Amino acid sequence: MSSTQEALAAGPAVSVTAPRRPPEHDRLRGAEFRWAVAFVLPYLAVFLAFAVLPFLYALWMAGRPSLYAELFDNPRYLTAVVNTLLFVGVGVNLKMFLALLLSGYFLRRRWWIKALFAIYLLPWALAAVQACISFHWMLIGELGLVDRLLSELFGIDGPVWFNHPWLGRGSNILVYVWKWMPFWTVIFMAGRIAIPRDIYDAAEVDGATGIRRFVHVTVPLLASLYLICTLLSTLWTVGDFVTVFLVSGGGPAGSTDVLATLGFHYAFDAGMPALGVAAVVSALPVLIPVAILLLRKLQTSEVQL
Repeated sequence: MSSTQEALAAGPAVSVTAPRRPPEHDRLRGAEFRWAVAFVLPYLAVFLAFAVLPFLYALWMAGRPSLYAELFDNPRYLTAVVNTLLFVGVGVNLKMFLALLLSGYFLRRRWWIKALFAIYLLPWALAAVQACISFHWMLIGELGLVDRLLSELFGIDGPVWFNHPWLGRGSNILVYVWKWMPFWTVIFMAGRIAIPRDIYDAAEVDGATGIRRFVHVTVPLLASLYLICTLLSTLWTVGDFVTVFLVSGGGPAGSTDVLATLGFHYAFDAGMPALGVAAVVSALPVLIPVAILLLRKLQTSEVQL
């Protein structure tokens, strides 16, 4: 057995077990129970009023089968489904992969890398609305920064970004990755720090350096974290409304709409709120399996490092 395998086998095991049920004499009784209920009730009321009831009302609004027949007959809905799959599939995977790579780079102990890391975190610190509006104006044609730079530096006319469906889709994905990649980079940096240094030392003794150490040590040890982060990001991204709405606006002619923005247009621009809710609710057959898989991964009884 190699030194790396021995280190992996002998690595510390972190057990995550279900909390111990309190004995009878530790349970709340009398006045303590009443105070506990008094503190919990306001939070429960807010949760029911602003989370459970709106969700149940949305399901009720979207409960008529005729709504989905109308959606499926509309080519704009099918375009939004394809755009959602591209936005989520390409955006999430590209963001996660780049974040995993950059997490190792930013752990280097050089002062200029630390300064660069502070700048790298700025997109995450910015409010999403301001960041997306800024990108929209940078890509808005001759008045935008990108086309002006292309004209001044290279003497070429840039494209009209939001008049081409694929350029619009690419712009949405680019802004999404730029905005959220720093957050997941920090998560993966924390995961790398938790890996015992002994494992890396054993890998170095075996001659695994650079990319080999990344492939054979870092990736296997972070695989569970990577999967959980990807599933969680997928759940968030399916409902991402701000990026597409403020960057491309769904144009041209709705060709870059995703389900979230299409539902908005149906509900507020076309005056068909039930159809708008149905467009968004139609993503549940994908979201529910992802949520179940995420919960199963989070309930793992033991994590080996």
